[in-house]
Amino acid sequence: MTPTELIDAATSRAEELPGAERENPFGPEWDAYKVRGRVFLLIPLDGTGRVTLKSDPDDAVALREAFPDIVPGYHMNKKHWLTLLPGPSLEDELVSELVTESYLLVVEKLPRARRPVDPQTFGRTVL
Repeated sequence: MTPTELIDAATSRAEELPGAERENPFGPEWDAYKVRGRVFLLIPLDGTGRVTLKSDPDDAVALREAFPDIVPGYHMNKKHWLTLLPGPSLEDELVSELVTESYLLVVEKLPRARRPVDPQTFGRTVL
C-alpha cells in the first residue's frame, strides 16, 4: 500500500462514519478526525503517508506482531494507539476495519445521549 492509498483508505472510511468530522486542532500540518469532539484518527500532512488511530491494548499487541507495517502510536500512548505505515502488509479492508474499530472505541466512551451510533451493534449484520 502506497502512502496515498493508505491515507485515502483511512480518510474515506472515516468520512463515512456517523458524526465524524475532520478538524485541524494541532495546526494545518495534521488532520484529526473526531466524533463528538474526541479524536479517533490522526493523519500528519507531511508526506509520510502514516495514520495513527486508537486500538484495544490487546488487539494492538497482536496487530503489531502480525503486521510489520503496524507500529506503536507515533507521539501517542503506545498502549492505546497504533500507527499504520505505508507498506505491503496492509490492505484496504484492514485499514477500514481499524478505522472503524478506533471510532467505536471512542464512541463507547461517550455518554449514551451523545453517541451517534450504538457501538455494540454498529456495522454488524442482524440475521
